[in-house]
Amino acid sequence: SPMLVLAIFVVGIGGTFQYGFQISVLNSPSPYIKRFLNETWLMRYGAALEDWKLNLIWSFIISLYAVGGLIGALNAGHLAVKYGRKRCLLSNNFVAIAGGVMMGLSRRAQSFEMIMVGRFLYGINAGISLNVQTMYLGESAPKRLRGLVSMTVSTFLSIGKLSGQLLGLNEILGSEDLWPVLLAFSVIPALIQLVSLPFFPETPRYLLIDKGDQAQCEKALQQLWGKGDYRSEIHDMVLEHAAIKGEKSKSVLELILDRSLRWQLLTVFVTFTTLQLCGINAIYLYSFDVFRAAGIPVHQVRYVALGTGLCEIFTSLFCGLLIESTGRRVLLLRGYWCMALVLGLLTVTIFLQDQIIWMSYCSMALIFAFIFFFGSGPAGVTAPLPGEMFNQAFRPAAFVIGGSLNWVGLFIIGMIVPILVDNLDYLCFIIFLGFCFFSGVYVWFYFPETKGKTVLEITEDFQKMHLKTK
Repeated sequence: SPMLVLAIFVVGIGGTFQYGFQISVLNSPSPYIKRFLNETWLMRYGAALEDWKLNLIWSFIISLYAVGGLIGALNAGHLAVKYGRKRCLLSNNFVAIAGGVMMGLSRRAQSFEMIMVGRFLYGINAGISLNVQTMYLGESAPKRLRGLVSMTVSTFLSIGKLSGQLLGLNEILGSEDLWPVLLAFSVIPALIQLVSLPFFPETPRYLLIDKGDQAQCEKALQQLWGKGDYRSEIHDMVLEHAAIKGEKSKSVLELILDRSLRWQLLTVFVTFTTLQLCGINAIYLYSFDVFRAAGIPVHQVRYVALGTGLCEIFTSLFCGLLIESTGRRVLLLRGYWCMALVLGLLTVTIFLQDQIIWMSYCSMALIFAFIFFFGSGPAGVTAPLPGEMFNQAFRPAAFVIGGSLNWVGLFIIGMIVPILVDNLDYLCFIIFLGFCFFSGVYVWFYFPETKGKTVLEITEDFQKMHLKTK
């Protein structure tokens, strides 16, 4: 249905596009922003910032995004239940607009504190939208296309990352004069979603299971999927509604204490933790050194780095084409174990690249291979998992836990990866190799296939697999 395709675009442009954009946007203009921090401090206090103070303020600005994201993720489930998925996404755009205004006016107001506030607000916006966008898409997609539609979450994230890299080039918005415009750019996607999302319905599952309104559910299905007979899908929703016996949405604590869902909860913990601890951030950090060792001039490295962003986009699209035919379990298994293998080979090639000239090109190829297996596996499959494994009563709480793990992991990785690289150099990849390998072992033994199945069927498969293992 064209309406479903448009809904994917509208929800994505104001959702994970913003998340990905803010992850990469500060890289290129960082020298100009640091100069602005120094000039502002000098104007206020008559003395320049010492290096350690400048680095501390810059680290604080970077980390505020993860702090805001965690706060947003912790509240996303409650807001999505109370106000609905659609109204929650709509209201969330005002947070992004407020953050963009703060960023855009920061230099004119000679206030680096406004950059901090804007960064924090962007984090809240991303923390809410990352969870609620995934809920909206998972609850709006037909069962046979659920994986493909949910995969667009990672696709828009990758497009956001690439857009941040691209717009951050000196020739576009990453210059000394235009960096405030670059930091305020997120206002545009927020406005696009704000004016277009009202034309789309609330999710059918929310209308029927949470609100008990079957007539509005049928109307939403006809609007999103086109004219047709959807009695089978409505029957599945009615069964799920009956299974939860009209119970209201559960809290995070109730989910944690529910013994019948502990394997689903453990799966969320393993997959979302590994998403940040698989080494992708270290790979991006180390890619600049590998590209320079391959003979690429320093001033051209950032242009070559755009290739990593393009690779991530293409692999997420590739994963979208495979997910309904291959299945989630196979993509996760292949992704984790191939990433572990690539990290092992990359450690060897980086060790040898000073001794063998052409070995740096092998390292370069392995970096792109790692991004391929990451993008076509864990990056695309992980985000929708809570929506597939938990029923409507527990789903918001599951997304809160998954989102919180994602943001805590992002914060920790942002703090420790530079330290690991400084102290262990390329040997830090061995640590990430261990995470990837053991996550693959967990998926092999404890994660059943979810392709084309209802929540009730997936719950039964978890119970069978656990009993078989015991």
